[in-house]
Amino acid sequence: MTIAIMGGTGLCDLPGLDIVREHVMETPLGSPSAQIKEGYYHGRTVFFLPRHGAEHSVAPHLINYRANMWALKLLGVEQVVAINAVGGIHPEAGPEALVVPDQIIDYSYGREHTFYTGEQGLVGQDLCGQGFVELAHIDFTFPYSQKLRQQLLRAAQIATLPVLTEGVYGCTQGPRLETAAEIKRCKNDGCDVVGMTAMPEAALARELGIDYAAVCLSVNWGAGLTDELISLEEIHRVVASGMSKVESLLGAFLSQRVDA
Repeated sequence: MTIAIMGGTGLCDLPGLDIVREHVMETPLGSPSAQIKEGYYHGRTVFFLPRHGAEHSVAPHLINYRANMWALKLLGVEQVVAINAVGGIHPEAGPEALVVPDQIIDYSYGREHTFYTGEQGLVGQDLCGQGFVELAHIDFTFPYSQKLRQQLLRAAQIATLPVLTEGVYGCTQGPRLETAAEIKRCKNDGCDVVGMTAMPEAALARELGIDYAAVCLSVNWGAGLTDELISLEEIHRVVASGMSKVESLLGAFLSQRVDA
């Protein structure tokens, strides 16, 4: 299986990636967020794409999610591990906690969320010989690949990293953080974490037949869940300290993989 890592906040670069080439891609939908790096990571060939751009300059609602996923498909990627920085809602999802979500509730709006708009004439295109004209009504019962999720959970065990083994990701529009009332609604709806980038990324991957799963790093409690206001300085501190856990999990994931 050809693997890509989609970097989020705190992972605009992948330390330890032995780069062999950088792909400057163009798609019928525009340019991806950044050059896609190809290299060796923990003994495996991987592609790396930072969804916010190489300098973390692209806000969540402005990311060209369709171009990102289309470009990865053109490179032959079959599996994507997405890294997300999130706010914690579940009692066990406080700062520096790792979560491998299994469900999504989408609160975002106004984003290009499908390849089937008709405007660019994409329906019926033969993408790398795949021809996905019949995939418009995708089954999205389980938005994350169960097989890929289990591989990530095994990797967490190998790396002896505590991880929340399931959870609902509430995807908000951004770029602002949520109000206390919005977090209360998310909690009442059953969300365990809140972020801004899971959608439409997960759905687009499904439309292209790419297995997709996520590793979420909690960087703060959701608004109103503590007496403290959310501090960007504290978020940056948690990102800097917690991302090493993500890198350890990724290393274990790649080291223990055996393709079917």
